[in-house]
Amino acid sequence: MNTEETQVTDDQQPVEHSLTIRKPYYDLIASGNKSIEVRVGYPKIRKITTADTLRITCGDDTLITRVTAVRQYESFSAMLDAEDPGAIGGPDMGHDELMAAIRDIYPREKEALGVFALHLALVETSG
Repeated sequence: MNTEETQVTDDQQPVEHSLTIRKPYYDLIASGNKSIEVRVGYPKIRKITTADTLRITCGDDTLITRVTAVRQYESFSAMLDAEDPGAIGGPDMGHDELMAAIRDIYPREKEALGVFALHLALVETSG
């Protein structure tokens, strides 16, 4: 398994980033049942580091989270083997269901950008 974790260095200050998320996953984060957000390695995702703030929106609703860890994987399969599926898709979603949901969001060619598991801690909600 090839996993890479990004860390904050002493000269870095936390930064706020914004993401839009689908309603079912937004609700899982808001309820505390989802603590890992999965993304592919678009340039804006690669800028996110531990201790940054992540503003997550869904329609008019907003969550503020703190990034507690960022782990990078070569594939969705490697990520699902290493991370807790329940923390990604909620307590009722198993490995196979989660892979199908991820494939519904990201076509296979996007996986080549790298897979990022953003570990989150809820700070506040509004909306």
